[in-house]
Amino acid sequence: MLKGKWMAVASTAVAVSMLTAACGSSGSDTASDTNNPAGGSKEPVTLKLYTFGNEVGYNWTNTIPAFEKANPGIKVDVVVLSEKGDTQESLKKLDLAAASGDAMDVLMFSDPASYAQRVSLGMAAPLDDYIKQEGFKVTDEYKVDTTLNGKVYALPGKFNPWYVLLNKNQLDEAGLTVPKDWTWDEFMTYAKKLTKGEGATKRYGTYFHGPQGGGWMEFMKLAMGNQPDNTEFLKADGTSNLDSPLFKKTLEMRVKMEKEDKSSTPYTDIISQKLAYRAQFFNQNASMLLIGSWMNTELGGTDQFPLNFNVAVAPYPKNAPSDPSGLTPVTTDYVSVAASSKHKDEAYKFVRWYTTEGQIVQGKNIPSWSKVKAEDMSSMIDNILSKTKNPEKVDKASLNSVLAMSKASKIIPPASYQAEVFKVVNEEYELLILGKQDIDTSIKKMQERTQKIIDSNKK
Repeated sequence: MLKGKWMAVASTAVAVSMLTAACGSSGSDTASDTNNPAGGSKEPVTLKLYTFGNEVGYNWTNTIPAFEKANPGIKVDVVVLSEKGDTQESLKKLDLAAASGDAMDVLMFSDPASYAQRVSLGMAAPLDDYIKQEGFKVTDEYKVDTTLNGKVYALPGKFNPWYVLLNKNQLDEAGLTVPKDWTWDEFMTYAKKLTKGEGATKRYGTYFHGPQGGGWMEFMKLAMGNQPDNTEFLKADGTSNLDSPLFKKTLEMRVKMEKEDKSSTPYTDIISQKLAYRAQFFNQNASMLLIGSWMNTELGGTDQFPLNFNVAVAPYPKNAPSDPSGLTPVTTDYVSVAASSKHKDEAYKFVRWYTTEGQIVQGKNIPSWSKVKAEDMSSMIDNILSKTKNPEKVDKASLNSVLAMSKASKIIPPASYQAEVFKVVNEEYELLILGKQDIDTSIKKMQERTQKIIDSNKK
């Protein structure tokens, strides 16, 4: 989230880019504006792609030449903002580059907050005219809806839906089957049946990671995560969503599983022992793990976390059997055309190619593109798993099924004060789970404190 000096930097970036656009640039890669050609043959165009994605994770060495071969006359210069793939470091460098007036054509963002904030600052160009000209709908073409305030400023790249990892051996032991479509009630039943033993060697049915920290607030929104809209603590208009019955249901589930069923790893253990979700699952201390599908690259085991059991995958649970199937929290890459780009046509051509065929060429992730053929999806999963130690221990049929059915809910643009709301929810939840206040009191205090934050940020 932009704060302090970085907000100032990004704001400066917009001003600088506008000034640059108005005055022209002697450092342009071409002599003519490709969006308003003055006749004659176009000179070769070199696009500047700014990304947090490093070579290991994004295979640029093979991806870019494939695009250039298919699009003669367009070259792509990849600017990797962090060799570690650190998204926060990348955002800082991106903002500095924008403030310096550096040439930019394609921008990549790793999360909806980064995307929405820079759209609000004018760094990304709307793509609606291009989409209309091509004649497709984003929600039909892709599994992630990138629309913000009625316009589209990015197309989605990879597709990382959340799912539930299952210890298949422990499921078999408990006489349970791999769910193909299930509810939270069924999830809780599974967690209870999978729990075994007592004391230091106790195995819990499930593990919910990260009781604090904005990056893990998904575990405070369990019952809200499978909805088409209103999946956040704040609504799109900036008002509180903490009065949602599904938020209360989430807290009730968390308390029941930990305190009554004793089927989820205790909060006090997570904090005091600094537990990590990979260790809890791969060391078989928890039978089920709700997590994002970035875990695909580790499912078959790694040097650090070998796989000594069979793994299966289940979809994100629903609230009721009649609810739509497949809706789940999703992470993706938001690929935009820079508002300051002098080559928007070519930049869009790259964005469209990269988020479709380019994802298959890249071969590192499951694409958000809905038109991926079943055989291509299966091949990509095989390729991803082949890099792990024991891919044969992964139930690929269940993984394929879950990834194929998953789809994202509508993006809710984050408010500038979202982190403050996260802090409130975390603090009051801690009092709840430690037994210092009940659910109704917790929600009442969350609502009151959140409303004060909202009121103090009104202009």
